[in-house]
Amino acid sequence: MLSDLADVADTIWVTRSAPVFESGEFTADRGRKVVAEVAARVAEGLPPRSVVSVTGLGHSTLVRKALAAGVLDRHPMFDRLSAGGAWWGEQFEPADAIVWATGFRAALNHLAPLRLRGPGGGIRMDGTHVAGEPRVHLIGYGPSASTVGANRAGRAAARDLRDLLIGAPARSPAA
Repeated sequence: MLSDLADVADTIWVTRSAPVFESGEFTADRGRKVVAEVAARVAEGLPPRSVVSVTGLGHSTLVRKALAAGVLDRHPMFDRLSAGGAWWGEQFEPADAIVWATGFRAALNHLAPLRLRGPGGGIRMDGTHVAGEPRVHLIGYGPSASTVGANRAGRAAARDLRDLLIGAPARSPAA
């Protein structure tokens, strides 16, 4: 998704922790080991870790291309957001759009300055973007909170943001 946007805009990849890329193939045996690791943590009363923290990120053709192009040059989490962009201490980076891949959690308090929540406490969505705010997409929030849903939603958000950034007409969420 990020590599799709990098073709039409300057992008910044921000993650809570440094990503770990795995070079090996994700086999059935490796999958069983991941499940066992998660089960062991839960059996010990520890909170489960995110799936990607256990599996690592795969080196698909797309990932290798994005790494080579410098698109996946990871930056640490920003301190705060404002309507015009993100802040790391006193350093400001303007942003025309924000794609927040939630990790399947609705923990979005850090977005409070953007005043996205409605009177009922939730965030009204239109496809992958916040209703009325086509620049903010929440991948893994609401209906996209599954692996399959997030993959589809990520592709849809990338297309919508690419179109927004190049000035193309908006698509319907079903497109």
